[in-house]
Amino acid sequence: MSQLCAVACAAPAKAPMSTFERYLSIWVALCIGAGIVLGRIAPDSFQAIGRFEVAQVNIPVGVLIWVMIIPMLAKVDFGALHEVRRHVRGIAVTLAVNWLVKPFSMALLGWIFVRHLFAPLLPPGQIDSYLSGLILLAAAPCTAMVFVWSRLTGGDPLFTVSQVALNDTIMVFAFAPIVGLLLGVSEIAVPWSTLLASVILYVVIPLGLAQALRRRLLARGAAHFDAVLQRIGTGSIAALLAMLVLLFAFQGPAIVAQPLVIALLAVPILVQVFFNAALAYFLNRAVGEQHNVAGPSALIGASNFFELAVAAAIGLYGFRSGAALATVVGVLIEVPVMLLVVQVVNRSKGWYEMRRSPGAAQPTEGA
Repeated sequence: MSQLCAVACAAPAKAPMSTFERYLSIWVALCIGAGIVLGRIAPDSFQAIGRFEVAQVNIPVGVLIWVMIIPMLAKVDFGALHEVRRHVRGIAVTLAVNWLVKPFSMALLGWIFVRHLFAPLLPPGQIDSYLSGLILLAAAPCTAMVFVWSRLTGGDPLFTVSQVALNDTIMVFAFAPIVGLLLGVSEIAVPWSTLLASVILYVVIPLGLAQALRRRLLARGAAHFDAVLQRIGTGSIAALLAMLVLLFAFQGPAIVAQPLVIALLAVPILVQVFFNAALAYFLNRAVGEQHNVAGPSALIGASNFFELAVAAAIGLYGFRSGAALATVVGVLIEVPVMLLVVQVVNRSKGWYEMRRSPGAAQPTEGA
């Protein structure tokens, strides 16, 4: 999920994705190439950027992160939290998958694949860092790109916006403790001060600024709100691409030396996406939720708030870390994998809406 290209929940259910959304993986791949080339051409310039820090916070990265996520967070309507009562079962499934299953399943998959199965093929000194990046990626549920996935599956817009608002509220309080717990269980040193600082810098403060911006823009009307966010959304996209160029300018030598690393890191991410999406989808069917709730529930359970993961990984471990690289692999595979999940959700709608009765399968009432 890129959070940068979110659309309003009121958008038509089947409106197409934008060009940027649909081809996000291509833009990411181009930025990888550009970053590697520029890093080799002008290494001193990127070294200077890497040293531009205040209190261990890289200022260029901090600015880019804020430009990326503030427009996205401005789209979150916390006033929709009261809508959670309309689909209590679907919300319960979403929260269980996002906070009780997803981070822990990723830690387990990372332990299986990174610590054991793929360990002989990975740089020994980066094993713990790769695992940390995977945990960071899974600990923050997708915020705005889920609006796109929901729209493509005909999801209930009120359910989508309410679950996003609820997840963002929980994330403020739960992200750091869950990451700290899983890093500790994985026997990785927990830099608590840096972790908490990352949450304040990249979640709490941008969220407050975004909601202040939201109120100010909406005071002048919904049309003005949409027009302004559409304009500043261009800057968000540019910030995302610039961040990727910076990251791969630093990661270039390691990638050129071992290109297999990206493919190996993609494996646990892919397994996690399909496992959590399937789990949420089947659980929603089991508790009797409608398909237009099960779709966005499954999709938010499968995708990630990768901007926060990238920012936290850089803040905790640095540009050159395996953690930063692992989070960016999530960006690289996000769109094609989630589009595949969308197709599965749409094509299985007929099966989903069938219910067993004493004589025959019947469609769910009201579906």
